[in-house]
Amino acid sequence: MEDQRTTEKKMKMKMKILCLHGFRTSGAFLQKQIERWDPTIFQDFELDFPDGIFPAAGKSDIENIFPPPYFEWFQYNKDFTVYTNLDKCISFLCDYIERNGPFDGFLGFSQGATISALLIGYKAQGLLLKNHPPIRLFISISGCKFRDPSICQVAYKEKLTVKSAHLIGDNDWLREPSEDLLTSFNNPLLIRHPKGHVVPKLDDASSKQLRSWISGIVKELHTLSGQETREGESYLREVIKENHKMNVIAPATTKELLSEEISNDHGDIIPIDIMNSGHGLNKVSPLKKIDIEHEHYETTQKLNHNEHISQVHS
Repeated sequence: MEDQRTTEKKMKMKMKILCLHGFRTSGAFLQKQIERWDPTIFQDFELDFPDGIFPAAGKSDIENIFPPPYFEWFQYNKDFTVYTNLDKCISFLCDYIERNGPFDGFLGFSQGATISALLIGYKAQGLLLKNHPPIRLFISISGCKFRDPSICQVAYKEKLTVKSAHLIGDNDWLREPSEDLLTSFNNPLLIRHPKGHVVPKLDDASSKQLRSWISGIVKELHTLSGQETREGESYLREVIKENHKMNVIAPATTKELLSEEISNDHGDIIPIDIMNSGHGLNKVSPLKKIDIEHEHYETTQKLNHNEHISQVHS
């Protein structure tokens, strides 16, 4: 039982990647393809594979290799310049992300990568997911840009700073559009493979390259989380000392500092209410009235802290 609780706790603490499948396939199919990769690549992540919002309206290319049902995210014309139900797709995904996130990254194949990049671009312009934490990474497999100028001029108007890796096949019919998407990101990682328009099996060299890239992001987030934790701990110490005339608190971990009760040097118990938002610990609620040397003090202070990342690396 203890091992099961520990495992469940670790799963809850893992960072999350939203994985969007290609046109007229499914989340289960993309999951099966990604599971062929070295499992250590995503060992720090929980991967979420939803199905597209619309049932496939035509023949699927995977009918002979993977069972239905099949789905699509939106529809388009042969020149990929006119899109049907794109707004509904965006609304569906934003709602899904808000309900099931937060997500630290996106991964997508073909249509899934294309819509993922669009969400990143629109978020960068403040058009959607305004209350969602920053997207930290993006893995594009055969993704491309939308070709409608009214979309391009907004979503890709500036270099996107999200760390991105782009898997592009030498024989992919979308090779050049995929390379064009790559140019929209700042300092992207390019991994080429000899196949066509597929989620490729990764050879040892490509696996090592992608694993190293992801490991670097995880370490960077770990450093960021540590800095925020130290800043938050220092701030909380000062708040308590200033508002309750306390001496310096003995060194303690952040979890100890944010426990339900803290004692000052006079032995008085100072209750602190910890409030949790939907995305983890974000603030310290108003301190309750306490009696120190027969005087009553009350204060309201907030500790803004990105606990989602801190939980991952605690």
